[in-house]
Amino acid sequence: MRKLIFGFVILLGFTACTDSDPVELTNNKIEYQLFQSSDFNYSGTLEIIEMVDGRLEFNIKLLGATGNEATSFPTHLHFGNYEQPEAVIAAVLQPVNSATLSSKTVLSELSDGTKLDFEKMKTFDGHVKIHLAADGPEYQVILVSGNVGMNQTNAEGFDRSKIAVCGNSY
Repeated sequence: MRKLIFGFVILLGFTACTDSDPVELTNNKIEYQLFQSSDFNYSGTLEIIEMVDGRLEFNIKLLGATGNEATSFPTHLHFGNYEQPEAVIAAVLQPVNSATLSSKTVLSELSDGTKLDFEKMKTFDGHVKIHLAADGPEYQVILVSGNVGMNQTNAEGFDRSKIAVCGNSY
């Protein structure tokens, strides 16, 4: 009988630790290309999906060499296009994990207090940069970048020689 009760308690513990209701997404999504921006061979995509509650889910997937689980690449959404010097950070996104080459961030507000929803994202004046490191000289190494919103750039229009030094102010 004790084994039965013990088994029941363990089973109850496992079921009590399940996630709450999954976050619901709408069918509204936008995808932006992220282009190789240094000598490191990475590229990728940023997919932005509208959530039912109006927030946005930013999903980044990179292509390139994977690393270890402990290493990550800092990721920022900036105001302005990638050519703008010292572009202010609009939002700090979750770092890209070098083992999975992916990250997911849920966002609803920018660093200046502006609410960002799906319709505003389409006309947002911004870009994304993914750095090699969080500080030091490697912070200036941009692995991938790409304009988003009204600045969207295709492969033919992207020129990595025009990427400006990244601002780290908010």
